[in-house]
Amino acid sequence: MNAVEIEQAITDLAEQPFDRAEFPYAFLEAFGNKATTIKRLRAGASNKSDLGGVLQTSNIHILTCDVGRVTQTLAALKASPATAKAKAKFILATDGADFEAEDLASGETVACAFKDFPDHFGFFLPLAGISTVRQISENAFDIRATSRLNRLYVELLKDNPEWGTAERRHDMNKLMARLIFCFFAEDTDIFIGKGRFTETVAQMSAKDSSNTHEVIATLFRAMNTKREDRAAAKIPRWAEDFPYVNGALFSGGDEVPRFSKIARSYLLHVGGLDWTKINPDIFGSMIQAVAEDEERGELGMHYTSVPNILKVLNPLFLDDLRAKLEEAGDNARVLLNLRKRIAKIRVFDPACGSGNFLVIAYKEMRAIEAEINRRRGEPDRASEIPLTNFRGIELRDFPAEIARLALVIAEYQCDVLYRGQKLALAEFLPLRNENWITCGNALRLDWLSVCPPTGTDVKVLADDLFETPLDQAEIDFENEGGETYICGNPPYQGSVGQTAQQKEDMARVLAPLLKTYKDLDYVAAFVLKAAQFNNFTGAASAFVTTNSITQGEQVAMLWPLVFKECNTINFAHTSFLWSNLASNKAAVTCVILGLTTNPGSERKLFGEGTVRSCANISPYLVAADTVIVTKRSSALSAIGHMQSGNKPTDGGHLTPSTEEKDQIIAASPDARRFLKRYVGSRELINGGARWCIWIEDDDLEEVNRIDILRDRLEKVREMRLSSNGAQANENAATPHRFVFAPHSRHAAIAVPNVSSERRLFLPCEITGYDTVVSNLASVIYDAPLWNLALIASRLHLVWIATVCGRLKTDIRYSNTLGWNTFPVPTLTDKNKVDLTRCAEDILLAREHHFPATIADLYDPENMPADLRAAHDRNDEVLERIYIGRRFKNDTERLEKLFDLYTKMTASAAPAKGKKRKAGANA
Repeated sequence: MNAVEIEQAITDLAEQPFDRAEFPYAFLEAFGNKATTIKRLRAGASNKSDLGGVLQTSNIHILTCDVGRVTQTLAALKASPATAKAKAKFILATDGADFEAEDLASGETVACAFKDFPDHFGFFLPLAGISTVRQISENAFDIRATSRLNRLYVELLKDNPEWGTAERRHDMNKLMARLIFCFFAEDTDIFIGKGRFTETVAQMSAKDSSNTHEVIATLFRAMNTKREDRAAAKIPRWAEDFPYVNGALFSGGDEVPRFSKIARSYLLHVGGLDWTKINPDIFGSMIQAVAEDEERGELGMHYTSVPNILKVLNPLFLDDLRAKLEEAGDNARVLLNLRKRIAKIRVFDPACGSGNFLVIAYKEMRAIEAEINRRRGEPDRASEIPLTNFRGIELRDFPAEIARLALVIAEYQCDVLYRGQKLALAEFLPLRNENWITCGNALRLDWLSVCPPTGTDVKVLADDLFETPLDQAEIDFENEGGETYICGNPPYQGSVGQTAQQKEDMARVLAPLLKTYKDLDYVAAFVLKAAQFNNFTGAASAFVTTNSITQGEQVAMLWPLVFKECNTINFAHTSFLWSNLASNKAAVTCVILGLTTNPGSERKLFGEGTVRSCANISPYLVAADTVIVTKRSSALSAIGHMQSGNKPTDGGHLTPSTEEKDQIIAASPDARRFLKRYVGSRELINGGARWCIWIEDDDLEEVNRIDILRDRLEKVREMRLSSNGAQANENAATPHRFVFAPHSRHAAIAVPNVSSERRLFLPCEITGYDTVVSNLASVIYDAPLWNLALIASRLHLVWIATVCGRLKTDIRYSNTLGWNTFPVPTLTDKNKVDLTRCAEDILLAREHHFPATIADLYDPENMPADLRAAHDRNDEVLERIYIGRRFKNDTERLEKLFDLYTKMTASAAPAKGKKRKAGANA
């Protein structure tokens, strides 16, 4: 269950008659406990309570009690030996009238009326395995409002299915935007009298809901009619007190879908919430899920935390503004100049969604402006920061509307905060007609037409703020000399999962510049367009992106184009998890890239809670020279020759299952000697048996006398002949051989091509002639054992993780891009002897735990102490060879490796057929 679903479940629970015996089980069920878990608690099998309550181990101890004894009951729960023994995280006591609970780890408490406990649902979210509790607790209202609006939306579509069609979707979206505005306006005195809109609907609409839609439509019409025109428009007296809001929000028709009794009830319930608590900086990204069919199933997963957004905005330009404010002190002239500068800053998000980045940027800039006004003795001064300076592009209709609405609400809230409610109300209505969010495809629009750096050359009129054409509405605002900053969180989509439209988008942006662009992530097109915009205008940009474009082959594809546009990485955040509220939703591993054509003398590299100043940031997000690692056909260093494993291309006829292998031997025992163990990444890591038929040329005459093998070879031949692959066709005449078959009688070191990112070391294994390594692994035949010490080192892992890229989050191994480029200093004979001993110690430690698999042994939480010690010795020996001591961390390891790689490639000829590329700031 996600946060919104949990909030809805406990709200339903609070509204039901209190059942003292059933409440603990219903409470746990609301937080996602399965029926089988509840059944075991009821039966007492897992209930550890010593007070007659319900105690779930490592979770919560709940006890209901007589009226008036809640505080004493909570104290008893806290003192209970069973609570401590079961390591309960929470205790909860209630009598159906009052409700008290405590987080035993933090000491935080909740005390409220029973009916109000859903307001504190975020407090208990660890019970559902959701860890982003603080953010949810701070923004609980947004989740509650989202849940209520979703119920209303779904209920309306039940009785008005035509409003869910593509033709009416815009009308439905506009209805939701209008309702959100009304709920906010009635609780913030924009509409005189708290709850005015909701109360009017409740009073004027029949309880059977027969005219609810007519009442709401009348109110919308009133808010679209100037007071002097209301008599002619026949606005009824009960709607007279509602203000003229402006045709921008309420024009374009006032039709409202019919309401059922349930829908009317939901509407009144939503209006009953306290909308002064709305958080426009995150509310939009959650509410957009209400109107998106494909996203409603993941309702509550849309959450971009303010701290994450500030990781982009602070180093992009906010830190500089705050520094200038600090330098200004109380100097009125300097403060005035800073205020004028801020008023001309344009912030542009080309994938703005529901406006999170724009809203946060606006609020932070208003805070700086307010402090300037305070220091200058002008606290009531109207803001000079126009909403029209916060530009965005959004592909979908509803998020674009919500983005504009969120900015309007943010402006009002800032006015109330910094100037007082009286002045805020006096200037808020009517809303302006200006439009600053474009609904369209950012990769097909000219960004200069949406956000020109200066001037007033955007002159396409839109007659309705919430019915945006592809181009901007007229914005008559001169911005000569202003700054432009591009920011945002463009869509994450790897090359494999792109839609047909996204592939066409990529082709439009990248095909004219790059032949081999199809393996790039979708976000790469946004990065390139930003770089082009920066180069043309002098702007700066910063995006949250997938970390894939700073790893592996994507680096060589994208970054030469970025550097060609004279851009430099001015700041960056190394990989971190960009998560959301869903307990079952995997976080995305992201980086933040700050690009500019006008870098300062120092660049900032953020990561692991630290920030470093450095002279240059490479496209791998390392403090190193700008160098791009490309594939090599041979090793850069004096190390073993690694190649891909053996590739069958056999239709499965040379690689039988265990059952088929047994059938072959049963049919012909002589076939046994032609069957070998066959291993790829999965078998090397997890164990288990696969098999292959391995036939040397000298054995072909004997094999042809074994019917079951001869039949299989014939099927291989037929399969290769019918294949569309040239390699298969060319090998049809030799069906007994794999199409790529480097396997030899020598011992080999095998390395899986994919490995979990959780492991502290890369898995590798020694194999013999009786084991054939598949093309799902890389292999060094007849390799000195000290090569294994290199592969198993922490140094090699961080190199591979950086230059080879990842498959989802797993580390992807490449012999040509990872091993052949791995920079190793010249090793003495003693170095090799020492490393050989280290490799032997690692293998002996593994053998000591036979039959544990690589997966078992290298689980970071359960790695055996002797194996960990063997790896530590190996790292100690190897790292002393590099720098005479242990490296302090992975950052230092990477910096040394890239420094060595740069020096070694400078003195070596480029790999055949490959040219090394460097950026403009190399």
